[in-house]
Amino acid sequence: MRAVIQRVSAANITVAGCVIGAIRQGLLILLGVAAEDTEAEADWLLDKALDLRIFENEAGKLDRSARDIHGELLVVSQFTLLADTRKGRRPSFTAAARPEHAVPLYEHFVKRARAQGVPVATGKFGAHMEVALVNDGPVTLILDSHHR
Repeated sequence: MRAVIQRVSAANITVAGCVIGAIRQGLLILLGVAAEDTEAEADWLLDKALDLRIFENEAGKLDRSARDIHGELLVVSQFTLLADTRKGRRPSFTAAARPEHAVPLYEHFVKRARAQGVPVATGKFGAHMEVALVNDGPVTLILDSHHR
């Protein structure tokens, strides 16, 4: 599983002209599910994202996590994060999970976050989405459960 994590002061997602999810301060998580991923990778990635100390304390140091600040999540499925661009000019997406595997893992990730009391907004799996965000910092990180 691979994720691009962005610290945001606000973010929202629009499908067909309608905002379907919005958050205030927290994390925008673009989530890519690989064909071989399991719930263990989803659990690890969620815990890592929620515990990253990337929010500032009173002294301006990055010392607080999304959990510490009661941050919100906007989780967006993004199979293009699994693109292989080593050959040619057209990305290959063969490493990305098929929807029948990816959807349950994406939903597991979201359910597990909500079960921990984290407010979560989501995109719409498989839809054309427009994501708007205010990247705070900017702070952007890449997490990969296969490189832990």
